Amino acid sequence: MTTQQNHKITVCTTCRYKGTDCRPGSELIEKLRAAIKAAGDAVPEDFEVSGVACMAGCDRPCTVAYHGSRKATYLFGDIDPAVDIDDLVTFAQQYAYLHDGWCSSVDRPGKLRKSTLARVPCAIIALEASEICAS
Repeated sequence: MTTQQNHKITVCTTCRYKGTDCRPGSELIEKLRAAIKAAGDAVPEDFEVSGVACMAGCDRPCTVAYHGSRKATYLFGDIDPAVDIDDLVTFAQQYAYLHDGWCSSVDRPGKLRKSTLARVPCAIIALEASEICAS
């Protein structure tokens, strides 16, 4: 029996550090997968960690998104695989417990307080609000 992943972390694999050919996305994916696995029960939900070719955060590499069913999505930039893994795992722990995904920037760990590129409301919340306004 397979279980559906409720939470996802998506990492841009084409982001490059300015002035270099270095694309840190694949390294970040591997480090993040290992760190989440090592965290064991400290990360209460399964998080699928995968890559995507582009998330349009080219000026702020490496970009990382957190998604969850019926939750707001977060996009973070300026993520360094050598430095920011602990903050990413801590946010996974936090995000798993946020019923709608919303949290203040001051509640986010470390660097993620200031490296947020976007917080996108979940589509269901936006649809429900539209239906209320239309009636």
